[in-house]
Amino acid sequence: MKQFLSVKDVANVHALAEEAIAIKKAPYLPSIGQGKTMGLLFFNPSLRTRLSTQKAASNLGINILSINIKEDAWQLEWQDGTVMDQGNQEHIKDAIRVISQYVDILGVRSFASLTDKEADYAEHIMQQIQSYTDLPMVSLESATLHPLQSLADLITIKEQQIEKPKVVLSWAPHPKALPQAVPNSFAEWMLAAAYDVHIVQPKGYELNNAFTKGATIHYNQEEAFAGADFIYAKNWSSFSTYGKNLQLPNAEKWIINEQKMKLTNNGKFMHCLPIRRNVIASDKVIDDSLVYQQANNRTFSAQVVLKKIVEAL
Repeated sequence: MKQFLSVKDVANVHALAEEAIAIKKAPYLPSIGQGKTMGLLFFNPSLRTRLSTQKAASNLGINILSINIKEDAWQLEWQDGTVMDQGNQEHIKDAIRVISQYVDILGVRSFASLTDKEADYAEHIMQQIQSYTDLPMVSLESATLHPLQSLADLITIKEQQIEKPKVVLSWAPHPKALPQAVPNSFAEWMLAAAYDVHIVQPKGYELNNAFTKGATIHYNQEEAFAGADFIYAKNWSSFSTYGKNLQLPNAEKWIINEQKMKLTNNGKFMHCLPIRRNVIASDKVIDDSLVYQQANNRTFSAQVVLKKIVEAL
């Protein structure tokens, strides 16, 4: 594996998830990454991604250098040809070229601006960084995708040992507009796994068809939940009216509660965390869910990816 930016970098999603499950049984493999260093660049906050990637690297004997760009580095300039006589002290091309001399693998986390659809969906930050380095890059979340999370989700589903499950991705309410990275990525990975994928959302919240083509689209939660094996809840802002939270009457009706889960085939609730309790889903639904198993599997999704990359170096 030369990079890990999306599901397109994976030859066989099932084989990768199965290898991660095998690694989970005996994760300590320090000889694999001995002498290698991974740089983690965080442009946005992180809890699970940071800690799970550090743990995965440690299990493989890979050294980690981690930096919060906005707090620990000089302010970065992103435009070429800029006369840098104002606030930004270091150009991104200089920063990345220097960092690339210190590490063997580069992990980058950034979020969508939710103001410029064209730049976000062109993955402006990831693409610029990639243009200044020859190192293998790992997405720790980008403007449009979160592949490490989606691989952990696939691992979690496979551990339930359900043949060809019905998987439902459900929009849920949230007080602020959120990016589409997690739902885009989840849909893309579940479709790549050839599962029975259903997506339900209010009208106006349809995701980019580039990631959802092949899924069954619904606008009624009860209809979508019927017979489901897995319910994956996530809020996302509008794609058509980019980055907006539309004015929905009774948006709280989209919260996932015990009554809705009873419509499923003894379905399991999933969420990437952090989750706003009693906004996205009720306490009981969350407490009976797979969310902590998903979080634990973030270590093994990162570990199998890093193992593949190190083996290809």
